[in-house]
Amino acid sequence: MSIHPTAIIDPSAELDSSVAVGPYAIIGPRVQIGAGTSIGAHAVVHGPSRIGCKNTIWHHASVGTDPQDKKFQGEETWLEMGDGNTVREFVTINRGTGSGGRVTRIGDDNWIMAYVHVGHDCLIGSHCVFANSVALAGHVVVENHVIFGGYSLIHQFCRIGAYAFTGMNAKINGDVPPFVLVAGEMSSPRGINSEGLRRRGFSSEEAMAAKRAFKLIYQSGLPLKEVLEQLRCMVTDAPVLERMLHFILASERGLQR
Repeated sequence: MSIHPTAIIDPSAELDSSVAVGPYAIIGPRVQIGAGTSIGAHAVVHGPSRIGCKNTIWHHASVGTDPQDKKFQGEETWLEMGDGNTVREFVTINRGTGSGGRVTRIGDDNWIMAYVHVGHDCLIGSHCVFANSVALAGHVVVENHVIFGGYSLIHQFCRIGAYAFTGMNAKINGDVPPFVLVAGEMSSPRGINSEGLRRRGFSSEEAMAAKRAFKLIYQSGLPLKEVLEQLRCMVTDAPVLERMLHFILASERGLQR
């Protein structure tokens, strides 16, 4: 175990023998850190937190801290982080709240750039990219393979579907369905994340089906009930759209417009 002599490790913390901890880092009580993970200089990891294997938490990051919620009264809540994540400088990640599910969860292989904030009770999938200064309020759900442009702001309780993309300075206050690209100062859906789909191995036919679904949802002018009926029919010929259909059916906040 490579632990700098100036680091402070709580006796109750459980670190794999291969974990590296840099100068002046602080590992708090009830923190578990898996094999191959590196904690940078001056970084702080609070608990209860479970950090998986081969994560890199850079210097001055603050991970597993108390939620920024006035209702929080010190109840036991957690942060759970998977494997292979990169957490850059000055990132802040809060634990969950007692009234919000008690856990903030981050999957695998996420790239979280400098000054990103992940609020309490957020549920983040895997293979996502958070550019600099993205801020997620509490209770945000992010599915797999989402890319956030720099300075994107996500309102609490919003859901971001798989393979979605937000432009720089995007302001999101509604659910963004899978595959959809949103952009602009007061962000609105602009089309399908075609390049992202191509990079992830989707066929041109699947991308075209997603484009047709986008036009139906956002440009047809039909009421939601009719949109869903037509989308159900489209799923028969294009199963890739089933992801969009289920996402919309589960939406409680309403879609980003």
